[in-house]
Amino acid sequence: MAVFVVDKHHHPLMPCTEKRARLLLERRKARIHSMYPFTIRLVNRTVQESAKQPLRCKLDPGSQVTGIAIVREDGVKQVVLSLIELSHRGSTIRNVLQSRAGKRRRRRSQLRYRAPRFENRAKPSGWLPPSLLHRIATVVSWVNRIRKRAPLTGITCERVRFDMQKLIHPEIDGAEYQQGTLFGYEIREYLLEKWSRKCAYCDIQNVPLQIDHMVPKSHGGSDRIDNLTLACASCNQKKGSLSLEMFSPHRAKKLSSAPNLHDAAAVNATRNALWKQLTELSIPCEAGTGGQTKYNRNRLGVPKTHALDAACTGTVFQLQNWLVPTQQIKCTGRGSYQRTRLDRFGFPRGYLLQQKKVCGFQTGDQVISSVPSGKKKGTYTGRVAIRASGYFNIQTAEGVVQGISSKNCRLAQHADGYHYLGNLGANFNSQTKEQRLLPALKAQVSALSIG
Repeated sequence: MAVFVVDKHHHPLMPCTEKRARLLLERRKARIHSMYPFTIRLVNRTVQESAKQPLRCKLDPGSQVTGIAIVREDGVKQVVLSLIELSHRGSTIRNVLQSRAGKRRRRRSQLRYRAPRFENRAKPSGWLPPSLLHRIATVVSWVNRIRKRAPLTGITCERVRFDMQKLIHPEIDGAEYQQGTLFGYEIREYLLEKWSRKCAYCDIQNVPLQIDHMVPKSHGGSDRIDNLTLACASCNQKKGSLSLEMFSPHRAKKLSSAPNLHDAAAVNATRNALWKQLTELSIPCEAGTGGQTKYNRNRLGVPKTHALDAACTGTVFQLQNWLVPTQQIKCTGRGSYQRTRLDRFGFPRGYLLQQKKVCGFQTGDQVISSVPSGKKKGTYTGRVAIRASGYFNIQTAEGVVQGISSKNCRLAQHADGYHYLGNLGANFNSQTKEQRLLPALKAQVSALSIG
């Protein structure tokens, strides 16, 4: 894994190896500029005194995870310097907005009346919901972050487009694209003929049948015709919001539930908006296709991961050093302005802290805790969640460690809305900042190299 380097004026230089970064820190020729992602700052060198090579940032945009690869172009060869997998929080944003909308709807309809005002709402051209807009903003934000740490000369983005009908019916062809599932039918007529006018769960006939969602809408099911079935009133009431596997395990395999196309729809909806924002940056952009990425991956014998797919995007003849460790970055957000906890009716049931910091720490800070004795003796590195009592929870790679005193915590990096895993850690037991970080830096690099 390459280490980012900036000069004494914070201008980006060529990344260096872990060994070179250790030597520069030991000889006091560099200082630690940032822990996540790990970046050093040279003490007595400027950008004019350093040679640069072509660097390219490659992107594989996804609905839940986006792969980022930084490669050095050396003729026909591309050398992988760093791999990043960025996990989005679009589903969390969607669930929060849906919950808020439901509580607001209940307050306005059942508790006090207010005339509906949905007819005067207009959405501008190119509008995207916040859950999708978050994905675009996060990817562009990280491209700009990398530009501050590495002298990028180009960007390659995979502009993949999914064929939604092909995902449902692989054999579809020609004029069948213009003839949907309900071609020549009404919804109820189609379902009655498809399910032979009987309940899909108990096979009862000659009773009133109701339309049911095989995958409940509360579990992410859609209103597509492939997700609808017929059920008698008794089965429909018993099933409720249960999944097929829980309600009727012996019929779950027989009933062909609709494939989940949420991720494909999210990528199709954001592909053009993301490309437009990338092309507005001051560096050249190159577009790649999904077929080109798959061809390069199979030809080069590279396993399929989000980060390695990004490295195989675009024109690739030779790919070297792709076995470097992958940095895992998860979007967590910067907290909430909401100071109360709500019950299921939308009324306050508890109040949060009025201040954001406790003992100099705030939720989301990256800390290193050294517990000298007791049941929790050891060193823990991760994201902290503050408590008014002064005993915090730390989210580490192995899990959550609760009840760590703030006196044993040392700040590694302030909260920036992300949680980092698999990065170069630190140990704060020595005197100077650089000396504190060197032992753990060496151990982490050795572990990552072996892995």
